[in-house]
Amino acid sequence: MFTSCSCEHSHLPHSALLPTPSGRVNVREIRHIVIVGGGTAGWMAAAALSRLRNGTNVEITVVESEAIGTVGVGEATIPPFVEFNRLLEIDEAEMLAASQGSFKVGIQFVNWGKLGDSYIHPFGNYGYELHGVTFPHVWHKYRQGGDRRPIQVFNLETMAAHFGRFAKTEDYGSRDDLPPTNYAYHLDAGRYAKFLRGYAEKRGAVRREGKVVDVALDGETGFVTTLTLDGGETISGDLFVDCSGFRGLLIEQALKTGYEDWRNFVPCDRAVALPCPREDGSGPMPYTRATAHSAGWQWQVPLQERNGNGHVYCSEYISDEAALDTLLGNLAGKPTADPNFLRFVTGRRKKFWNKNVVALGLAAGFMEPLESTSIHLINTGINKLISLLNLSGVTQAQEDAFNRLTGREYARIRDFLVLHYSATSRTDSDFWNHCRTMPIPDSLAEKIELFRSNGQIFREEDELFTETSWAAVMMGQGIAMGGHNVMADTLPEPTTRREVDAIEQSIRHVVSQMPAHGDYLAKYCPATPL
Repeated sequence: MFTSCSCEHSHLPHSALLPTPSGRVNVREIRHIVIVGGGTAGWMAAAALSRLRNGTNVEITVVESEAIGTVGVGEATIPPFVEFNRLLEIDEAEMLAASQGSFKVGIQFVNWGKLGDSYIHPFGNYGYELHGVTFPHVWHKYRQGGDRRPIQVFNLETMAAHFGRFAKTEDYGSRDDLPPTNYAYHLDAGRYAKFLRGYAEKRGAVRREGKVVDVALDGETGFVTTLTLDGGETISGDLFVDCSGFRGLLIEQALKTGYEDWRNFVPCDRAVALPCPREDGSGPMPYTRATAHSAGWQWQVPLQERNGNGHVYCSEYISDEAALDTLLGNLAGKPTADPNFLRFVTGRRKKFWNKNVVALGLAAGFMEPLESTSIHLINTGINKLISLLNLSGVTQAQEDAFNRLTGREYARIRDFLVLHYSATSRTDSDFWNHCRTMPIPDSLAEKIELFRSNGQIFREEDELFTETSWAAVMMGQGIAMGGHNVMADTLPEPTTRREVDAIEQSIRHVVSQMPAHGDYLAKYCPATPL
């Protein structure tokens, strides 16, 4: 039961109550933060918030039940996640060894524009800005003049992925004339959560075992006050972080926040996941692969000693049994676990911060892992929470800012995901016919039209995806760059031509010096045995 209330304020120890200007009664002082749910989201939050133990008297408690499984399919990350670990001063090699991790320089998309197509969405930029003009416009100028080099040869990460190689920037001297390597990780999510649990507990976070069976709300404010566990233990808190997964134990079941359903834009609603070894003897590639099938797509995430695999699909166009058969028919080895079927609704909570509850991870919403944004959204949610956190209490202004910024972030990621589905010429199945003809958000339609007309990609403020990201997917799936910035025609010759040639030569040089990805892992961060 998750609706019990109390009109007494005894549920709020350490706290005095103060009316806000808006009339809300808020917790005056935050001394106890309770995280409901472990897994990747819960232990990322605990690890980050455990820093409060250094210099404050804030308690951090994680309520987690061994009897409740975690989804654990989000094993691929994007570059901002590297900074998250650096801020926690986590040793990268130690973390990757513990989580069977590997490096990732981008995502390969197969069969998305049409059957047989393949392209890389890289983490680094195409070239670099020349005299104030971004590189794709310079490339297009020369392309029109007869230069047949594809834009991909001007991107280090794409070429490293093509040859299955990897090295970090510092490994080749960090010379100013050589491009940096932009990378993220592939991780065993369960192992990574376990690693963070150790990190957080060393810094004072406390884990409590048990299922939450009751949530008490303050009768006047509606704030969560106390959790009751199945063993009878009660846990009081001042701020609650809901990491309970799809259930949304606090944000939805207790506070009835509501949910925005985006299946009209992103139609897939189910997934099945399976791990397997690489029985063909190949080493781990430094990229995630997303292969489109008749009614969805398959992910392949190469860890050091296995692949993580899954098939995301739309139940309107394929059965669970057929979806599993499709996955089984496209694995690199025999499955090492039973299939894990998941049901989801793409979308987001109407509020991510409601009263004194902040939702992270799947409790906040679901964006399918096509662009590996699941862990990223946990990361940015934690960043915003820490930036807005005030230990003197919870205010309406904090809630409003968190919800506005997070809602905008989800919408922009949604648009980028929709692009992959809508920008297709596939006609081989009812699913792809639907995706090709479905309405798309106006914000996405504008981006596509600007690119088609003049090659322009306008990014709004702190938008996650770069100009290269948008250009890679659009051109990779058949949307032609319709022109270029007129300023590209004013660039000095032959200086600009020499700079363009030098970019390609530098990339060729760096990639030629890189070891095979598997060899790099074996030397830098060999997986810790199970």
